[in-house]
Amino acid sequence: MHDARALIEMGAEAVRRLARRGYSLDLSELESLQSRRNQNIRSADELRAESKRVASEVQQTAKQGGDISKLKERARELKDQIRDIEAGQVQVEEQLRDLLLSIPNLPDDAAPDGDSEDFAEEVRRVGTPPAFPFEPKDHVDLGEATGILDFARATKLSGPRFAVSRGAGAALERALATLFLDLHTRRHGYVEHAVPYLVTRKTMTGTGQLPKFEEDLFKTGVADRELFLIPTAEVPLTNLYADEIIPPAELPLALTAHTPCFRSEAGSYGRDTRGLIRQHQFAKVEIVQMVDPADANTTLETMVGHAEACLKELGLAYRVVKLAAGDTGFSAQLTYDIEVWIPSQNTYREISSVSNFGTFQARRANIRTRGEGGKPKLVATLNGSGLPVGRTLAALLEQCQQQDGSIVLPESLVPYLGFRRISADGTPEA
Repeated sequence: MHDARALIEMGAEAVRRLARRGYSLDLSELESLQSRRNQNIRSADELRAESKRVASEVQQTAKQGGDISKLKERARELKDQIRDIEAGQVQVEEQLRDLLLSIPNLPDDAAPDGDSEDFAEEVRRVGTPPAFPFEPKDHVDLGEATGILDFARATKLSGPRFAVSRGAGAALERALATLFLDLHTRRHGYVEHAVPYLVTRKTMTGTGQLPKFEEDLFKTGVADRELFLIPTAEVPLTNLYADEIIPPAELPLALTAHTPCFRSEAGSYGRDTRGLIRQHQFAKVEIVQMVDPADANTTLETMVGHAEACLKELGLAYRVVKLAAGDTGFSAQLTYDIEVWIPSQNTYREISSVSNFGTFQARRANIRTRGEGGKPKLVATLNGSGLPVGRTLAALLEQCQQQDGSIVLPESLVPYLGFRRISADGTPEA
């Protein structure tokens, strides 16, 4: 969310930056609403001041035995006028808020031009994609052949875009999540949290999922209580500090959580309908930081490194790209995607997005710290996937597959699994 005055002061610069992401800012509408809001405030203040003076005159005149009928009539008129202006003010405030909530964040000029993944700027590649002396299978065929993944029974339970893991597959999912949490808490300094998976509309609005992306969310409720299933732990982790002032000494705050994520994938039907790449429910370890805005860019680079560490620990080949301005998420200023090599598709696919939101989310959620002289100021928020369990599992199965149909897993997982190899029939082996 933006400060209307800041956008108006930026003027053409705000229009230019938003145009890079395909958003056309109507400055005249924004200026009109802001002007009406300010005029209503001034008018209401003037009328209240006059009402106070008239009330004082009524008291003085009554004490002196004078006629107060006209004064009382004027007092009633002022009361009606104030009520009308306040009602109009509520309407203008709502219109201004709705407009501001619909305006995406200003993309960083460091983001390349373009409106799709085709315009992403490659930053680096790490590791060498495996070369197989056979035609590699995709993770669906591998998972079903070994019996560690069952998509048919998942569909029977819940419909498409769900999966059931069993045996070594379920153990592998648990091991991956624990490995990621251990890396982030023991090596990277994050504090692990267990958070609710159902949150309010206000909470979803704080991080930018609402109102724009309501069709992408699963919603439930009891009686008149409305709740949304979280699409990522970013939502509850960031909003833990909504409407709070964080002492500067506590910054940076580094938070992590392992949660299920629920997404309707509206608008993506026909894309990645097979396997673990795009599901309605999946598990993910999320990392979130809240920092002084002056430290946000440095923190972004650090957090990319934290997500990369998970892939390095598993020995998976990947690359890092900087997203184009027009392909950057609604709330983000600048985003790096980490893409892991998927042998069956002979390409890199996104496994983590790490974003700097600047003060955009903090303004929506009212998360502040104290600056010079103790004056409250907004923090900067950042988040990233560190990592999603399902997509990591898919990459592991495909990059670690053997010609006989078995899977040889990274040594880093052995302490969490107690085995290194999944045989072609799904049996765990040392």
